[in-house]
Amino acid sequence: MIILVVNGPNLNLLGTREPGIYGSTTLAQIEERLRERAKALDCEVEFFQSNHEGAIVDYLHSKMGEANGVVLNPGALAHYGLSLRDCLAALADVGVPAIEVHLSNIHAREGWRSNLVLAPVAKGMVAGVGWRGYLAALEVLVGLLREAQSTSL
Repeated sequence: MIILVVNGPNLNLLGTREPGIYGSTTLAQIEERLRERAKALDCEVEFFQSNHEGAIVDYLHSKMGEANGVVLNPGALAHYGLSLRDCLAALADVGVPAIEVHLSNIHAREGWRSNLVLAPVAKGMVAGVGWRGYLAALEVLVGLLREAQSTSL
């Protein structure tokens, strides 16, 4: 089982960008924690980060037919990334679900952050629990995929 962990704009700055909101944990530290959890869950994780929506869409397209699911922190693309939304819908159509992750509680912040264009095509969302949201999303996604595999046998 291959799970893609994809991060959008500015997430390469984790640990230094607004630590009062996003925490002091770096993206590299999150990736290491996810590798450890993936090993315990007996799955593989592949990581990608870009500040460009098209690069993220291209990456996801290139993994169709290989990946089983996506853990996605889209950053600001959650609010306006329509091409990413269409990409996630296409992935869902071929049985590759996505779990959206937000480090902060987007519903407790500025009103515009509640405009979520990806949420309707994501399988689920984890928000407001910091870096731990990535671990929760990975566990949920792997559990959902294993349940789907066992019911299709």
